[in-house]
Amino acid sequence: MSTDAFPRPQPGEPFLLTPGPLTTAPEVKAAMQRDWGSWDGDFRAMTRALRSGVLALLGPGGEDYDCVPMQGSGSYLVEAMIGTFLPRDGKLLVLANGAYGLRAAEATRRIGRAVRVLDKGDYQPPRGEEVARILAGDPAITHVLAIHCETSSGILNPVAEIAAAVAQAGRKLLIDSMSAFGALPLEPAALECEAFVSSANKCIEGVPGFGFVVARRDALGAAGGRAHSLSLDAHAQWAAMEKTGQWRFTPPTHTVAAFLTALEMHAAEGGVAGRGARYTDNRDTLVAGMRALGFETLLPDRWLSPIIVTFFCPEDPRFDFPHFYDAMKTRGFILYPGKLTVVDSFRIGCIGRLDAGVMRAVTEAARETLAGMGVTSAAPPAAALAERRRAETL
Repeated sequence: MSTDAFPRPQPGEPFLLTPGPLTTAPEVKAAMQRDWGSWDGDFRAMTRALRSGVLALLGPGGEDYDCVPMQGSGSYLVEAMIGTFLPRDGKLLVLANGAYGLRAAEATRRIGRAVRVLDKGDYQPPRGEEVARILAGDPAITHVLAIHCETSSGILNPVAEIAAAVAQAGRKLLIDSMSAFGALPLEPAALECEAFVSSANKCIEGVPGFGFVVARRDALGAAGGRAHSLSLDAHAQWAAMEKTGQWRFTPPTHTVAAFLTALEMHAAEGGVAGRGARYTDNRDTLVAGMRALGFETLLPDRWLSPIIVTFFCPEDPRFDFPHFYDAMKTRGFILYPGKLTVVDSFRIGCIGRLDAGVMRAVTEAARETLAGMGVTSAAPPAAALAERRRAETL
């Protein structure tokens, strides 16, 4: 794909190399130039189109599911999903290998539901056999929550094998697919998934303002009165939309308009397969270029997602991440700080209105920045690589 298809969105506006909010197309921005009445029939039609457009991405068996858009950030949607589908006397097993799994566990505790955490640290994915052992030994667990792509490290978790273990044990699966849905295959019927959540401002390439719960219609129907919260009740939102076509509370009208344009562009690119192919090309171009400079990825290749990549900070004492960040920003690229507990790192996102040409420009900017800082080697500390090797053998 030509780099001409991905011009800088506005003069002087940097590319956002983050897992969302992200760089959006001019057409998506332009869709927000009109005001919409939240109760008007035209906007109700837009809400219907939003819901059906998401469901069109589900694959075989998708007719058993429904889409419930809800105001707020991704964390709002995760909490809404847990509070709506986990019974008050249920117990949730959270599969964590980064900040977002741990946040989901904390949300579960805050709403007074029982929770158990399998914490794999920063380097490793939860595996199906581990999940099976835990479920066999803890019959109180009713639901399992998996993170599709854990963006604190960039790890792509093996959702299919996790789903198989959950189904074999007769438990119910919830998925946080915030940063993956729309670019990575997710067929909830094949996974026997009760519900998953994602967000407007991730792989569909819309803007922030709402996310959506996708859940089995029978599970939605059975969830009435279960939620801990008035506003984070996915059943109540679904029931209202089914009855009136309206959002219960003030909707993010401009964000919905932007999302519909983003869905059209997503389809024109080839849907999930086309979007995922571009992001994978972005990742491969980025990783090759950064490794050529001496940087190393936190994760081995087998677990690298096409969403965001974590790199170790160089050991060279002249490397200073705040300086590196500012210098990259002046060159037109906003990076993402690290979110790990054991090593210094930073992240570069592969999603958004970017292509391989943009990623080559990123690595050239990194080369210039290192030279300006006087950094002669981007190699990470030996101890960091040793910790990664140790984790891989566990």
